[in-house]
Amino acid sequence: RTRYKMDILYIDEFIAVINKPSGLLSVPVPGKRTRTAQESLEQFMRKSGRYKANHRPAAVHRLDRDTSGVMMFALTKPIQKQIMDNWKKVVTQRIYHAVCENPKNSKQIAPEGVIDSPLAFNKYNVAYVPKPSEKKETVSAITNYKILKQGRNFTLFELELDTGRKNQIRAHLSSIGYTICGDVNYRAKTNKFGRLALHARVLEFIHPVTKEKLRFEIPENESWSKI
Repeated sequence: RTRYKMDILYIDEFIAVINKPSGLLSVPVPGKRTRTAQESLEQFMRKSGRYKANHRPAAVHRLDRDTSGVMMFALTKPIQKQIMDNWKKVVTQRIYHAVCENPKNSKQIAPEGVIDSPLAFNKYNVAYVPKPSEKKETVSAITNYKILKQGRNFTLFELELDTGRKNQIRAHLSSIGYTICGDVNYRAKTNKFGRLALHARVLEFIHPVTKEKLRFEIPENESWSKI
């Protein structure tokens, strides 16, 4: 465990699986000098004698800075390429949970369904947003959702991605009127948890070398359900 409370859930010669806390960048970003999950994992590997020039963390996917939860790293370049080239075959399930503000107009949606709406980069070209202008090039994006709990003010969603666009869940939920609590980028009016209420709960995949199916599940705080 690092001083950022980043738990290492699993590590072997080929991959590592972590529980990334909210507020920690997944990987280094040019121009930003701040600790990242990748660097924290590398620090752990150095201290435990696992680190080598050809054996170090390499990203195969990312979580937004303010999203917490289960994330995987490859530990060699060949394994990184193998996973990324076969992502849909390797990764068998990714489940997210999100607490959202209910729309003002009490807009009703089906208990479960699919959000199939194209996304485009915002004007700063740093994140995808819904309802793109005609001048912006769009990409396809598909999010499967299920309502787990719903109260007067908030809704707890379970979500699975068919595509993995940056900010996809945040953009898609906002597009149907359900902004995630604490999401200032999409003008959330509440911040019940002091952070973005989006959590990568489950990651299930086929190990790239042993071919064993591995599943990691980290529940969110119980307060999410109470809210």
